[in-house]
Amino acid sequence: MQKKIIVLALAAAFSAPAFADTANVNVYGAVNMSVESINNGDSAAGLTGSRATKVSSNVTKLGFKGAQDLGDDVSAIWQIEQQIDIDNAGYTGTGSKSTHFTFATRNSFVGLSDKSLGMVQLGKFDTPYKASTRSLDAFGDSLADNRSLLGGVSGKSADMTFDGRDGDVVAYTSPVMGGVTLAVAYVVGAEQNTATTVNQGSATSMAAMYQAGNLSANLGYEVHSFGTANSGTLAGTTASDGQKETAVKLGVGYKFDALYLSAIYEKTSDTLAAGAAKYDHNVWNVAAKYDFNSNNTVKLSYSRASEINSAANTGATQASAGFDHKLAKTTSVYALYTVLTNGDAINYTLTDAGSTGGGFAATGNGSRISALALGVKHAF
Repeated sequence: MQKKIIVLALAAAFSAPAFADTANVNVYGAVNMSVESINNGDSAAGLTGSRATKVSSNVTKLGFKGAQDLGDDVSAIWQIEQQIDIDNAGYTGTGSKSTHFTFATRNSFVGLSDKSLGMVQLGKFDTPYKASTRSLDAFGDSLADNRSLLGGVSGKSADMTFDGRDGDVVAYTSPVMGGVTLAVAYVVGAEQNTATTVNQGSATSMAAMYQAGNLSANLGYEVHSFGTANSGTLAGTTASDGQKETAVKLGVGYKFDALYLSAIYEKTSDTLAAGAAKYDHNVWNVAAKYDFNSNNTVKLSYSRASEINSAANTGATQASAGFDHKLAKTTSVYALYTVLTNGDAINYTLTDAGSTGGGFAATGNGSRISALALGVKHAF
């Protein structure tokens, strides 16, 4: 009886009158599932590695977005987007499945857009720094995602990742001017009440993005200013009041008919070791995609991270290869293989940025992690 009452209540809530005015609402999303075999390799100290087989959801998501014309070329804009990990029940936490639900975990915001002046957004969404090069990742949102090494890995090559989707953000994006789009975002640190003398921390992210024909060239910059009251988005791992970390990166892409080439270079610096550097390093990534027979794509990617603050054997590399085949305009099957090789004094792992099967921890310093994935993706 209780279940019937719930069903009737939901039906009433989502009945036609409630959705009578949906002309400015777009529903979109993607379902991306893969089966993966991962080997985390033996460590430099001789610890034996292990294997795992996983069925993973790679940024399966559902979103709603829209715009309301306010006149004079001004529109109200909004978006609510949720990741749904359909490989494991679609809820977080432990205990009853009737609890622990979350919503709007991905890019979600409200704002105003003017065709001449640009766009202002408030909410939770990708920073300009992150957005500046995500389109250049040949294996984005998969086990071979280049963020295994790029973007600052919290606790290994940064205190807080730079390629983030932050909450408590206000951002401005300019209109396109001569092929260039400018974007800047401010991230609030602690939001709780504090003494006026307390530094609450903040982050600032900026990007300049150029697109002309087959060429794209994007520059990103981000700084994290840590305070004594850090919480939420800007909590960090070990940073303290007055310490900072910065990152700058340049990404370039060019399409030669069926061949697309891209390259990214990133450099970080910080004052996290009592005013001295802790994680200073650089990373570069190159990638290539070749389309043939209109429905088939071969992909290659290679990343290399330098030593952390020049410490010996703390660098790493990642090499990936893949093949995509389109079954229809919005449906494809794919295969990929990736190998991440750690120096003897570092233990990067495959990113869990997209895959719920990711984040498979390294056995220890010096391990070589490999993964094979076969998947299906449908967008709508």
